Amino acid sequence: MLRQSQTSRRVAAVAVSLVLAGGAAACGPEDAADRSGAATGAAGGAPQKGGTLTVLNSEPQSDFDPARLYTSGGGNVPSLVFRTLTTRNREDGAAGTKVVPDLATDTGRPNADATEWTYTLKDGLTYEDGTPITTADIKYGIERSFAAELSGGAPYLRDWLVGGESYEGPYKDGGKGLDSILVPDAKTIVFKLRKPEGEFPYVATQTQFAPVPKAKDTGVKYEEHPVSSGPYKVVKNENDGEHLTLERNEKWDPKTDEERKAYPDRIDVRSGLDAAVINQRLSTSSGADAAAITTDTNLGPAELAQIGDSADKNELASRVGTGHFGYVNYLAFNPKVAPFDNPKVRQAISYAINRTSVVNAAGGSALAEPATTFLPEQKAFGHTPYDHFPAGKAGDPAKAKELLKEAGFPDGLSITLTHSTAQNRQTSPEVATAVQQALAAAGITVKLEGLENNAFNEKRWDAKNTPGFFLSRWGADWPSGGPFLAPIFDGRQIVTNGTNYNHAQLNDPAVNAEIDEIAKLTDLAEAGKRWGALDKKIGEQALDVPLFHPVYKRLVGKDVKNVVISDWTGVLDISQVSVK
Repeated sequence: MLRQSQTSRRVAAVAVSLVLAGGAAACGPEDAADRSGAATGAAGGAPQKGGTLTVLNSEPQSDFDPARLYTSGGGNVPSLVFRTLTTRNREDGAAGTKVVPDLATDTGRPNADATEWTYTLKDGLTYEDGTPITTADIKYGIERSFAAELSGGAPYLRDWLVGGESYEGPYKDGGKGLDSILVPDAKTIVFKLRKPEGEFPYVATQTQFAPVPKAKDTGVKYEEHPVSSGPYKVVKNENDGEHLTLERNEKWDPKTDEERKAYPDRIDVRSGLDAAVINQRLSTSSGADAAAITTDTNLGPAELAQIGDSADKNELASRVGTGHFGYVNYLAFNPKVAPFDNPKVRQAISYAINRTSVVNAAGGSALAEPATTFLPEQKAFGHTPYDHFPAGKAGDPAKAKELLKEAGFPDGLSITLTHSTAQNRQTSPEVATAVQQALAAAGITVKLEGLENNAFNEKRWDAKNTPGFFLSRWGADWPSGGPFLAPIFDGRQIVTNGTNYNHAQLNDPAVNAEIDEIAKLTDLAEAGKRWGALDKKIGEQALDVPLFHPVYKRLVGKDVKNVVISDWTGVLDISQVSVK
């Protein structure tokens, strides 16, 4: 479904890695009764307006311009300033994966084949200066995201909009604009697409759909004081987002915004902090830190152990929430490299994997859930349970040896596993070693090839030099099977001279055709079933070995209330937090 250009796909790769490094992760002990993982034991009482919310982060909130941000669905700091045509339902767990209206009156009205989408703006929408928000502002906001100097945002519109692939933005078009975005009046906007896209309402959640008044556009300097359409406005932006201060936008009308609660009077974002320092400050919760959260720093195994061993562990544990982001860690095969061109070798490795040891290497069962499907175990993604190569919790080396013999390797074989040297517990040495040890039990000798993270990413996404066997991971920009399966298995997305995500270089006409058919569906529940069935069908070919789906743990200050964590982002929704 996502036939992205080479440049767009490179942007997507960077964005996914940034999101998964911290921006879309959340927090705390999980049990069967509360999979959403909201931190239920934070400060008691009903949430109230007032006070200052402190945000302690590792990475600065840089490029604070809606054109340059790569965010989807809302729930993070930019969503306090930028409203979009649609957003996600701000609720815990699975309920938070639904698309709901934001600036628009509905989630969009498609034509018969989903190649045209129409939106109508709500009444009473204004900017921070009281001027009305119009559809011309949304059109202009999208168009400026095509400018080279404002690159970095989501790539979909460049590939989906008619004429988008060659458009260079409003600073170079002589005022012409994109003909595929129509604004027949101040409240109506129409998008014309190159092909059917039933999931367009998901894309309309991204910050490129935030309105930007042309008269207030200052180009690359716009990020210093973007004009707010949300409940908060920027009053300070120091060192490119290292210290960001937001205060109430008095012109924001809550009657037009059912999603953002906007409880605090002020948001103070402090970045550039060490992760251990952030978690220590949140744990101690002294002074202003009692009303603090983080939007990019997770708890690790050692910190979770400390919470468990703490004398006041019940209080601390109650301030940890659990998040599930749509994400999978897997072993990837390149079938163009021997011996991985032999399906039985790939099947043997699938049987040999010890997922218990892999999960332990990833931080333990509190931080990772074993996976046998490529799609995450969430209904929104169309998850359909399957295990084509059942190996139990500890692997099945006997079955693996049997398959190796059938493949012509009765005495076993030697292979190389490429991984990153970054200590991320996903594509890192710990996980690679767990794979190595499991395969040794099946007579497969694994040599580990560790590469610096940038070199690792360049190699694994290079179609001409893709390793035969490597650790990999993938996350979706919105909760659907499309952003998972299409970039990885659509043969038309293979890039032979650039960034290529289709590691198996699968180009199956039947798979490609089914991706196109699902893309036409505007019934997202029905589309989900089709994505799940396609995942199961592709899985039969053993083109990868799903290893685990990560779980994210995050701590909040002792005075923080109303913690909401959805399955869309897996991150605490800052728009719902109260500190009084």
